[in-house]
Amino acid sequence: MHLTFFDNHKYAAQLAITKAGACFVSPRFEADVPAHVAVLRSTTPFRSFVRVAREFYAGALRPETWFDNDGIAPSAVIHPTARLEDGVVVDPLAVIGPEVEIGSGSVIGSGAVIGAHVRIGRDCSIGAGTTIQCTLVGNNVIIHPGCRIGQDGFGFVPGPAGLDKVPQTNRVLLQNNVEIGAGTTIDRGSLRDTVIGEGTKIDNQVQVGHNVTIGRHCVLAAHASLAGSLTIGDGVAIGAKAGLNNHIHIGDGAQIAAVSGLTHDVPAGERWGGIPAKPIRQWMREVFALERLVRDSGSHRGSTSGQADRGDD
Repeated sequence: MHLTFFDNHKYAAQLAITKAGACFVSPRFEADVPAHVAVLRSTTPFRSFVRVAREFYAGALRPETWFDNDGIAPSAVIHPTARLEDGVVVDPLAVIGPEVEIGSGSVIGSGAVIGAHVRIGRDCSIGAGTTIQCTLVGNNVIIHPGCRIGQDGFGFVPGPAGLDKVPQTNRVLLQNNVEIGAGTTIDRGSLRDTVIGEGTKIDNQVQVGHNVTIGRHCVLAAHASLAGSLTIGDGVAIGAKAGLNNHIHIGDGAQIAAVSGLTHDVPAGERWGGIPAKPIRQWMREVFALERLVRDSGSHRGSTSGQADRGDD
């Protein structure tokens, strides 16, 4: 039997022809469910569906070894001073440097490189081809393939002879239950550690600059770019391709719309968007006002042109 959910009348046509045997549905849409489908009432249908799916597909919640490996692959390179607890899985061609510590239940993917003195907690997943240096990783952290964690940030000072590099000497701290999407880059700190707070989820191909502090349970969508030394509170949501300037502060619970360019602090709980970003209602009023201006200007030009043509007749 197939299971589905329904919570948007936009998809009523698909619901009418579904072959699912049961459907999570809110009370207001219960009458739309075909007679052959068992109704599973829920005030939050999608959340209920996800809870069931998590039970059926528990293995999809955390990446596992790609090689059905249950120990250390013969081709892995592990420095003699590295310390791995029992139950660590290391896939082929992974490299683990000196003084590294890795907790039990963690999986190191094929071709991953773990630099000297890195500490990785328990039940973590480090994706294939990922590189990690100058980093402390908590428990239950997922880092998807191809990430770059802990490399130098972009810091240079102009001088008479050109650009002088600013030493990058601090770390990256990934707290418990963080998830990092494929291809994301998180720079190590320069003047302070770069910190990703507990439970925060970062999408694919996100750039996090040096000295950035991100709070707990935040969400950053794909291609977001965070310049150095900015601070983000707890529960913040940042849309895809948003760009955030350095040294700004975003308060708890704030939301930044996709493709925004943020150059100012954002108070807690506010929603901002646009380029440059501003409170969302102000931005939308300006967009609508500009559309009306363009529309009215076009109508005026058309009327004037028609009068001139009639004059020529």
